[in-house]
Amino acid sequence: MTNRRTVLSGMLGLALAASVSSAALAQDAVKIGLILPMTGPFASTGRQIAAAANLYIQEKGATVAGKKIELILRDDTGTADVTRRIAQELIVNDKVTAIAGFGLTPLALATAPLATQAKTPMVVMSAATAIITERSPFIVRTSQVVPQIGSPFGTWIAKQGTKRVITIVSDYGPGHDVESSFSEAFKAGGGQVENIRVPLQNPDFSPFLQRVADSKPEALLVFVPSGVGAQFMKQFVERGLDKSGIKLIGTGDLTDDDILNGMGDIALGVITAQHYSASHDSPENKAFVEGFKKANPGMRPNFMAVGGYDGMHALYEGLKKTKGEGGEALVTAMKGMSWVSPRGPISIDPETRDIIQNVYIRKVERVNGELYNQEFETIPNVKDPTKAKK
Repeated sequence: MTNRRTVLSGMLGLALAASVSSAALAQDAVKIGLILPMTGPFASTGRQIAAAANLYIQEKGATVAGKKIELILRDDTGTADVTRRIAQELIVNDKVTAIAGFGLTPLALATAPLATQAKTPMVVMSAATAIITERSPFIVRTSQVVPQIGSPFGTWIAKQGTKRVITIVSDYGPGHDVESSFSEAFKAGGGQVENIRVPLQNPDFSPFLQRVADSKPEALLVFVPSGVGAQFMKQFVERGLDKSGIKLIGTGDLTDDDILNGMGDIALGVITAQHYSASHDSPENKAFVEGFKKANPGMRPNFMAVGGYDGMHALYEGLKKTKGEGGEALVTAMKGMSWVSPRGPISIDPETRDIIQNVYIRKVERVNGELYNQEFETIPNVKDPTKAKK
């Protein structure tokens, strides 16, 4: 069995090496493999990113450095083994210049070794656990790093005079990062915190919410993946916590713009921290939201969409610098890049290949009959605090 695995590994290595050689040849098209959960429980993430990536191409044109951009969208259903298989097929068979997307942390981590072996740039447009960029020198991230949100939010909440918080987070990488980064910063500010984790797949929040009701903290901090916030809110109301006096706070995933309007009045007043809101007041964002809604009737862009939009910008500008070349040259071209995004000023840290961006404190309010996360305070130019400590 060991020998068979060695042979298979060697065959994969040869195939990947061959794909690199073939991709290096002059070609008329630059192929970008976009791997996203288009079906399954995290389909809203895939739908948002794919829509934004297509909008960017529509706005900027489908030619870069004299070569046609070909976006190849594949559905991984949110399953890591499927993500890895699709990435391998895109690299070996389709000879893509870059792969992008990655809706969840396990999907990005499953693919990272392939990016390294094939020397294929990998743009992470969603997955947010801090360790991701450390798993391959070919990864560039345009979404967020969870501690980048959790840590400054913990500090901010403590400064508001809150002394006791319970956290409820989904039990996987980003949830663990929210839990640790928020808790560390909140405790440093003099607060006390109790942590609860809930299953990622098919979560039932009821028993955990009962623990919160019994404990009666001043505030409840929640992190759930994008798209799951509506389910949490429903059970929050069913347990009567909306009338308990416990303040509901969270990362922006909780009041995701994609589903916020459907939550109803229960969401009003919820305080969150995040790097993007559809109501962000800037000309760049107003143009982005208008274009997104026009191209996708019935949809409002969320923070996943802006990660996809900016991911395409990084690829386009990088390809301009390399004249269409991929590999290490493209990754190098994206390092240190800076621009004004719909979310505000951002840059790619040349040392970590992670995004540096503003974090906004927001409150859900009704604006012109719709619910929005209204930004009222800005924490500027936040790096990943976990990497900054190293």
